Amino acid sequence: MREARTNKMAVIDERRTDEVRPARNCVAGMHKTISMLNGVGKRVSVLAVVIALGLCGTAAAFDGQPAPDVAIGSTDLSPSEALRAGARQYYSGDKEGALHSLQYAAENGQPMAAWKLGEMYSKGDGVQEDDFKAFQYYSQIVREHGEDSPNAPDAPFVSSAFVALGTYYLNGIEGAVPKNEAQARQVFTHAASYFGDADAQYELGRMYQDNNSRMAVRWYNLAALKGHVGAQARLGETLFMIGSSDRKKARGLMWLTVAREQASGVDAGWINTMHEQYFAVSSEPVRQKARSLADGWIEQNRPDMFTAQQLETQ
Repeated sequence: MREARTNKMAVIDERRTDEVRPARNCVAGMHKTISMLNGVGKRVSVLAVVIALGLCGTAAAFDGQPAPDVAIGSTDLSPSEALRAGARQYYSGDKEGALHSLQYAAENGQPMAAWKLGEMYSKGDGVQEDDFKAFQYYSQIVREHGEDSPNAPDAPFVSSAFVALGTYYLNGIEGAVPKNEAQARQVFTHAASYFGDADAQYELGRMYQDNNSRMAVRWYNLAALKGHVGAQARLGETLFMIGSSDRKKARGLMWLTVAREQASGVDAGWINTMHEQYFAVSSEPVRQKARSLADGWIEQNRPDMFTAQQLETQ
């Protein structure tokens, strides 16, 4: 339900210096940061960007003065302003207000807003869980922005929408979207190849692992090099299973070790179990070689972890 608001222009004009302009500068700065990171080959966490957006909005709205009594409706704002308003509302706990603002922004071409709505509906976050509505929002992003530049500020949201859409095609939505593995593979492939999305590369590896080890290794390796812990574990498993020599098996156990060292949350359980399974059947020379390779990888790619390990042994 959207409510008509009055005196919108007066409120914005009075607070432009303290709220609207800083919020605009904050989002602009966020986009600039994304572009800079992409320029040096860094992947930007979609969740981190959304959190940054929410935190920026919150900071911009805080000016030490009481909030005005007159609220501003989402339809009174431009789509980009509605996106910022939705972020502020979401992170301040007003998810109903955020829903209206984000819907307006999404309907008017803001992929970040459509992505966040997809996340909310897929998880039942502030709304009744509805996978088909989430599917529709992700489909909108793919339809409208699927060919946008992979270096565009919104690219992390677009590639994430591809992964979510591919997952829905892979698993189906009862009564709404039939399972379609071929469609899922096509969607994942676009995200993995065009956007270089590590999650999509991991999903492709999973799809190929049982029937095409060579393709599985290819996609797992691309994601593993980006730091995708699940891909590192699956790459290690695949390399160990197809390894025809101790050297190749050591390479597989090395990736399993790297993944185990970094695993946290829900990933930690299955990755630790997988590592124990292959460590148990490895010879001592394979174990030693894998440990040496893993230490070298961590030192080069995760110096923070390597330093912590050194301190623990002192």
